[in-house]
Amino acid sequence: MDVDRSKLLGEEKIGRLLVKFSIPAIIGMLVNALYTIIDRIFVGRGVGSLALSGTAISFPIPLVIMAFVMLVALGATSLISIRLGQGRTEEAEKIVGNSFVLLVIISLAITLAGFLFMDPLLIQFGASAEVMPYAREFLRVLLWGVLFQSIGFGMNNFIRAEGNPRVAMLTMIMAAVLNTILNPVFIFGFKMGVAGSALATVISQALASAWVLSYFLGKRALLRLRWRHMRLDGSIVRGIMAIGLSPFAMQLVASLVTVIFNKSLAYYSGDLAIAAFGVINSVVMVIFMPVFGINQGAQPIIGFNYGARKFGRVKRTLNLSIYGATAVMIIGFLATQFFPQAIMSLFSVGDSAMIALGSRGLHLYLMMLPVIGFQVAGVNYFQATGKPKKSLFLSLSRQLIFLTPALLVLPVFWGLDGVWLAGPASDFSASVLTAILLVKDVRGLPVKAGQGFAV
Repeated sequence: MDVDRSKLLGEEKIGRLLVKFSIPAIIGMLVNALYTIIDRIFVGRGVGSLALSGTAISFPIPLVIMAFVMLVALGATSLISIRLGQGRTEEAEKIVGNSFVLLVIISLAITLAGFLFMDPLLIQFGASAEVMPYAREFLRVLLWGVLFQSIGFGMNNFIRAEGNPRVAMLTMIMAAVLNTILNPVFIFGFKMGVAGSALATVISQALASAWVLSYFLGKRALLRLRWRHMRLDGSIVRGIMAIGLSPFAMQLVASLVTVIFNKSLAYYSGDLAIAAFGVINSVVMVIFMPVFGINQGAQPIIGFNYGARKFGRVKRTLNLSIYGATAVMIIGFLATQFFPQAIMSLFSVGDSAMIALGSRGLHLYLMMLPVIGFQVAGVNYFQATGKPKKSLFLSLSRQLIFLTPALLVLPVFWGLDGVWLAGPASDFSASVLTAILLVKDVRGLPVKAGQGFAV
């Protein structure tokens, strides 16, 4: 099995290989996006706009949770792919064991901190008196699923890294289907409101967690979860953290930016604008998930071939991932520019004010979508090749270096429209910066005849 998967990653035609790895990842990521989308559709239609505002206000906390999961999971995934490319299977297996322990420790710490500081955090996030009960009710249930989310999402990446993308896709599909079934049952059937939506998510994550653990404890896995590898090794932990720091920082900054967004929206408009932004975030997730799926498919290919010093294959994979990501973003751009009202209407029944606010927001906030696929693929390249400093810098550039100042300055001149316009301003700036660093790095890689082409 080890030889077959190594031959697949190192020798099969890149285009076919990327499709083979990316399609299951895209399907899995899209299905994973259904968690938030389904939650918000049922909450918006079954409970109301204030409840939708409550889930949007609390959204930075799930983002922080995911940030810590990504710190371990994506850092370890890159290392696993590189070690497999180098033929160091035992060390790759040790990374899996160390990562599992880290995910458990971090999950328990986050759960405790979440319950202790929930109310002060929600107040800082901008929760009004009307919205606070919904946000609190949603989070109280959601926090019980942190451990399940960490193991289910985090270790599912390892399944893909060892060359089994279909199993990784199945994990997400099973969980999302269960979430889709349970949401209306708990909200409409048992009248549980936002707590029912959160409970559906927790139960779905528990199923994903059980499935992933059964895989790594069973005979199907190339890399097994073994007791002897669960003693934390300082060098492995540092390696995981170094590479995982980039997606961790990006997700953490995304949480901070969401808070700033919510406060700006509350100041320039009110709770309805926050609800609209929650919907826009859901739409953004749908658009970005195929791009993340392409990146997840490309990551083990880039990492393996980089470790095997087959740089032509690395460049070919990077190029194809950029083309695919850009195509997805153009489709998303056309949908949000031409059909914003139809999209917003999915999340609300009869609330014309919220639909109007959200339609305007979709139109302005996503104006620069066509250039973002390149930026995201560029960040993934640096992460997959074990260059955490560049990956971290580019991750932070879009949301911290460019977006946060724009979010503080532009609304002063254009009010609510300025809040929405901060997005495209940062998207364009970060893409230009990524292009400069990426072209320089890729041109520095040696290329053997017939092994691909440079960016």
